[in-house]
Amino acid sequence: MTDAKIPSLLSSLTPIARELDALPAGRPAPAACLMRLNANENPFPLPSIVMRSAIAALERQYLYPEHDNITLREAAAAAYGMSADRVMAGNGSSELLSLIYRALLAPGDSIAMLSPGFSFNRKLASLQGAQFIEVRGNELDSLPIDSFLFGPARHAKFILLANPNNPTGAFVPVAEIERLVAKYDRLVVLDEAYIDFAPENGLHLVNRYSNLLILRTFSKSYATAGIRIGFAFGHPELIGRLRNIQNMFNMNVIGHAVGMSVLSNRRAYDENHNHIKHERQRVSGALSEFGFSVIPSHANFLLARVPAGRDGKWWQSALERQGILVAFFPDDGLEDCIRVSIGTRNQMDAFLEAVDKIRRGADSS
Repeated sequence: MTDAKIPSLLSSLTPIARELDALPAGRPAPAACLMRLNANENPFPLPSIVMRSAIAALERQYLYPEHDNITLREAAAAAYGMSADRVMAGNGSSELLSLIYRALLAPGDSIAMLSPGFSFNRKLASLQGAQFIEVRGNELDSLPIDSFLFGPARHAKFILLANPNNPTGAFVPVAEIERLVAKYDRLVVLDEAYIDFAPENGLHLVNRYSNLLILRTFSKSYATAGIRIGFAFGHPELIGRLRNIQNMFNMNVIGHAVGMSVLSNRRAYDENHNHIKHERQRVSGALSEFGFSVIPSHANFLLARVPAGRDGKWWQSALERQGILVAFFPDDGLEDCIRVSIGTRNQMDAFLEAVDKIRRGADSS
């Protein structure tokens, strides 16, 4: 096909698709030698009993995975104390989140999110031609309930909350979330991706409120980011319709097997979770001594405001020159922050040594 036909082809795209830039064919990948503390990954290997299930699944690679994830949904329902018709399984919670946008939003609709939040939601809204409303609160550990109920967000098709929040790590008591769900007459989507590092969860509310949908992922707390396992929990009518628009065979056989094994062996991760909570506290204290202002976190990462004189982008670049990747967000109010994932003890020691070296002026670029 000649390039002369491209304008005609592009003109046949939907208006929303025409507004998107074409991604380049190749992007530079991070060097393998760099320490990845920028993606909130859990750096530990799978427990041996879970790893054995993954290896065994490879022997069934010639079979299609189970349609509709029936046994995995039943296992999750049993593990979390609810009926299987309230559970949907997905290729990570990101797949389930995109299904929610596709199912609920049409051009001209709106969605409201507590801000700052997961930036991918802006793209999901734009792909549906929907307005994205960001609602800011005065306190990180509370909800601006009146803003959701009476401000521009009152017309939103759904409200998206993350608890603990990303990128702040802040946690809102579940009772406060319940207050919003009880007063709101539309859908509230509660993303609990980091809930295993927090003091409580809202899963018990699913049986009580039909307008609540909860998302979970095994990427953070169960070290399966590369395998992609996620769940949604909600009213059977809503869950059933969302399942009906999923791709066939949306999860692979390894994801099925690992998901089943994790659900049966969650206690095998206790040491992993305790380590991350301990290191989170230790690194927070050390950064505070170095002049950073650290937001109290209930996730597997820390958001820290950098010392005066440099911004977050500068610190991100300085740490990369030391071989360490951290996250930076250009969003309003976050320009002076970096986010660092909690890794192994050795990784966090290396991170703190690099921070100390940079602040002492060894990196003056």
